[in-house]
Amino acid sequence: MNLSTLTHIHLLLNHFPTVGFGIGLVLFLVGLYVNSDPIKRASLGIFLIIALLSVPVYMTGKAAQRGIQEEPGVSNVLVETHEDAALTALAFMEITGLMAWLGLWQFRRVTRATKANLTAVLVLSLITAGLMTRAANLGGDIRHPEIRAAGADPPDTEWIRVASVAEFINTTNWAWPALETIHFIGLSMILGVALLINLRMLGVAKNISFSALHRLLPWGILGFGVNVLSGLLFFITIPDQYTQNRSLHIKMVLMMIAGLNILYFTMFEEPWRLGPGDDASTRSKIVTTVTVVLWIGVIYFGRMMPFIG
Repeated sequence: MNLSTLTHIHLLLNHFPTVGFGIGLVLFLVGLYVNSDPIKRASLGIFLIIALLSVPVYMTGKAAQRGIQEEPGVSNVLVETHEDAALTALAFMEITGLMAWLGLWQFRRVTRATKANLTAVLVLSLITAGLMTRAANLGGDIRHPEIRAAGADPPDTEWIRVASVAEFINTTNWAWPALETIHFIGLSMILGVALLINLRMLGVAKNISFSALHRLLPWGILGFGVNVLSGLLFFITIPDQYTQNRSLHIKMVLMMIAGLNILYFTMFEEPWRLGPGDDASTRSKIVTTVTVVLWIGVIYFGRMMPFIG
């Protein structure tokens, strides 16, 4: 994709995390107030979906930055501040999504999420909402300079600075090899858990119930988080190599869909009825097969990035 297309995709997608997260937060607060487990579960699911969607939103932002930085009236200082604010918001968003999924998992394992988990999600979601609001406001200032006070740029007070992170990785001999190792470990955790669960759904090791394997899912989710974090660090270190890489675009789409598939195994009743010796339904087998194909695609296009890009 060219920079213009990616810029328009970013402008289209960047509203979804802000609006979607706001809807999820309102539902979560209502669920806590009326003590409704179904509402709590729905809001946790929204947090997870928005956390996944926020990754491509951030990555297309780099293309948008390159596409508009030469336009008259665009403040590069403001663009960089917006980028730093977006990275900070993304970091908290991903942590919130991880804790939200953990709450969904606890609803399955012990019928309800623990107070500690719900409290953590509440605190993280409020912080994330504030950080997202700031990032969104800065993004609006970029496209609408007339709303800034006398064209003044905001002070750079962000907790995380993209340039500093990129410089550290580029100038530290062990940083890149360490990230490669961490990325591989995360991928191994995802695939190990995904293959165990999906092969069971396809009829392998039928003497094991789905609920027995479900306890392994937190390890897979942890691996997914490690993979996303290390991948983002790769991206912000050498963005010019990745911004218009077709293989990365395809990989990200496949990975987001594969990540959403975890909701099927967490929230839907069908997999949970699979006891020892039971055969999974046709729909479960279709979902499982699609999941396996998606992760194979993630591996393939990740490996092909230097060649297809």
